[in-house]
Order: sequence, then C-alpha cells, then structure tokens
Amino acid sequence: MIGSWSRRSKMIAAALAVIFLVFYGISVYWSQEPDTFDVEKYSQQVSKQINQPIVPGFVTTTTLMRLAQTLLDKPGGYLSNDIMPPSVFMDNMPSWELGVLTQIRDMTLIMRKDLSRSQSQSEEDIDLKIAQPKFYIDHQSWMFPSAESEYSKGIELLGDYRHRLSLNNANQAHFYARADNLVDWLKEVQNRLGSMSQQLSASVGRAQLNTSLKDTNPDAPSVDSNIQDKTSWMQLDNVFYRARGSSWALLELMRAVEIDFHDVLVKKNAVVSVRQIIRELEATQQPVWSPMILNGSGFGILANHSLVMANYISRCNAAVIDLIELLNNG
Repeated sequence: MIGSWSRRSKMIAAALAVIFLVFYGISVYWSQEPDTFDVEKYSQQVSKQINQPIVPGFVTTTTLMRLAQTLLDKPGGYLSNDIMPPSVFMDNMPSWELGVLTQIRDMTLIMRKDLSRSQSQSEEDIDLKIAQPKFYIDHQSWMFPSAESEYSKGIELLGDYRHRLSLNNANQAHFYARADNLVDWLKEVQNRLGSMSQQLSASVGRAQLNTSLKDTNPDAPSVDSNIQDKTSWMQLDNVFYRARGSSWALLELMRAVEIDFHDVLVKKNAVVSVRQIIRELEATQQPVWSPMILNGSGFGILANHSLVMANYISRCNAAVIDLIELLNNG
C-alpha cells in the first residue's frame, strides 16, 4: 500500500514537472519581442499589394496598422486579456503590449482630432471617429467584447481611411502634414516620455520635496517635506517592459513621420532632429541579455536596467522638446 502510494506520488510529481517545463517553454517563446521593421519598404510593399499610391498619411497609417496587427499576430497572440495558463502567469509581455497600445491610442487620437481636419471646426473623418474608440477598450477585456475583436475592427477602419486618402471625390480622406499638427502629437510624446523616465528612475527610489500643501496654503498643517518615491520590486520588470514596448512603437511612428512630414521637416531644418530621436529610440531596443531585469544601485557590481532605459528615454525626451521648439520657431 505504501509502495503504491509512493509510486503514485512520483508519477504525479513527474507529470507536474513536465507540465511546468512545457508551460515555461511556451512562456519563453511567447515572450519574444517583435523585431523592428523598415516602415518605408513595408509601405512600398503594401502599396503594391493594394494597388494604391503612397500619398501623405499613407506611411503613418500603414505603420499604425502594422503596430496594432503585431499585437494580435506575434507569438502567442494578444496576451493581456488571457485567463488561462501559461499566459495568465506572464507579466512582461502584457506590459510590453500595454506600452505599444499607449502609442497607438495617442496617434489615433491625434489623427482624429488634428491630422485629418483642416481646422478645429472641420468635420471629423467618418472612419477615424469610429476607429479611435476601438483602441480605447480595456486592454484586459476578454469577452463582450474582447479586446482583440475591437482592435481588429479598428485596424479595418484605419484601412478604410487609408484607402480614401487617394480618392479624388467627395469621399476623399485627408492627412494635413503641417508643422502645428506634428507639434500636437509631439507634445503627447513628450508627456509620455517624461512619465516613463520618472517611473524608470524610481527603481532606486528618490526623495522628493512635498510642496503640494505649503506652497498653495501657508496655513496648511505641517507635513513631512520628504517623500520617498520608489517602484516596488515586483513592478520593476513591468515598468521596464512597458517602456520598452512604448519605445518600440514610437520608434516606428517616428520613422513614418519622417517620411510623411518630410517637406515640413526640411523647411524647418528639423530632419536631423528627428533622426536623433530615432537614434535614441533605437538604443532602447538593444537585446536584454540578462534573464531578469536587474536593479543595482549606485556604482555597485550589478547593473540597473531601468536606469539605463531611463537615460535613453530622457535623452529622447530632450530631443523631442528641441524639435517642438524648432517647429514652432524655426
């Protein structure tokens, strides 16, 4: 009896070990980040496939569609709303997906509000006003409706908008590649980069002065002037991969913007500024050779991957600020 129970326990333990190894292997495969791509060559391929000329806005819209489609087609598909193992136990790739989705949301909103309208009182584009909310569904929604189904509908509507860009009739869509429209998007980018840099820098913790009460109300009760802001060690990798995904998407969008806004950038002598931003974003996509995100402090023997990423993003943010200034005053 004891021997039979012992054999049964060993079989159960062996089965659990096999399941664990299978799930682990799947998790590693599904955690592979998609490679960057050449937006110009890809847009040319798509142009030939759909027999549509490359007009202003074509490259940006095509790139945006590619980013959204990548969320659905990469290994494992879209993982953020999965409720089954092994993806339910994964957090790095869902964080990466959220970073990409954030950039998709920002660009679709700017396209709806500014890029497709000649002025603030112009009518919204019929496809973009439906497509933009599709990407704002809860990224963890898994049914009624699922995030994947809404994103797929958004991609289709972006395709309809792209098709209408080349028409010469009343149904023609518009993409106004003006400096002021580009600045509107860059201001959103600046805010995102600044926020990412702060979150990444908080990996080692930092003391901040609490001026929320005293500066506005001298009679307010005394509070501790030092606030310790530090990211939980359980959230370090999530913050890192969210920033990495956002930087990946922003890199491709910047490459697309360089093409669609080429004339404006040349006129403002801003081409080099855009390429500097692209270079800094490319640095954020270097391979991570460590099996885990390290959080060394100071000049210790261990690296701090969050601070390295924060450095590149801060440099990129500074370049974006310079570009905004150049577009406004150049």
